[in-house]
Amino acid sequence: MRVLVIRHHEIDDAGFIGAAFAARGAQLAVHLVPDGGPLPALDGVDHVVMLGAKWSVYDEATIGAWIGDELAWLRRAGRAGVPVLGICFGAQALSAALGGRVEPASRAEIGWTMIESLDPDLIDFGPWLEFHNDQCLPPPDARLLARNDVGVQAFALRVNLAVQFHPEVDGVQLRRWLDDGGRAEAERAGEDPDKLLAQTIAEEPAAAARADRLVAAALRIAGRAGPTTS
Repeated sequence: MRVLVIRHHEIDDAGFIGAAFAARGAQLAVHLVPDGGPLPALDGVDHVVMLGAKWSVYDEATIGAWIGDELAWLRRAGRAGVPVLGICFGAQALSAALGGRVEPASRAEIGWTMIESLDPDLIDFGPWLEFHNDQCLPPPDARLLARNDVGVQAFALRVNLAVQFHPEVDGVQLRRWLDDGGRAEAERAGEDPDKLLAQTIAEEPAAAARADRLVAAALRIAGRAGPTTS
C-alpha cells in the first residue's frame, strides 16, 4: 500500500497516523504544499493523508491561489477513487472540494476534547486534540460520524474520512506548533500552553492507540478493511 501524505508546513508530520499506516506495511511518501511544487500524480497511490494548516480554506487572499489547485486535485482523487483521510484543514479542504462548505466556527477549539460519536465502531469518543478556528459543513451526501457543540467532528464521504481533530499529534509536534505562534493562539482560547503540552505528552500512548483505530476505520470506509494493531 502506497500512502501519500500532503502537508502544508515543514514543521508538520503524519505522526501517529503515519505510524499506524506503516504498521500495516504502507510505504509513505510526503509532499509539501505549496513549496514542494505541483501536487503529484495519483497513479499508484492507494491512500492520501491530508494534514492541517494554519490558514482558512476560504481565505484565498491570504492562502494564495494554490488552494484552487489543491481542491481540484482532491476532486481528481475522488474521480479516481483514491481514498483521502483529511485531518483538520485537510477535512475542510475535502468538504470544500466535494460539495460542502467551510466557515468560521462559533469559537476556537484548542485542547483535548471529548466528542459525541455517532458511530463508535469508526470514531472514538476521545479525547482528541483540537487546534482550529473553522468548521466543515459537509456536502449533503456525507455521513456524519461525530459532532460536538461547535460543529461536525468527523464525516465519511464515499471512500473518504474527514476528521476535524488532530489524531496525529504527539508532544514533539505540539511543541513545534506552540513555538511557531501557537502559544499565543492557545492563550487566546483560554488554554495554558505548558499544561496543554504536558497533557499531550501524558496522552501519547492512548492517542497512538486511538490513531491506530482511526486508520483502521479509514481503511474500512475505503473498502480495505484490516485489523487494528493495538
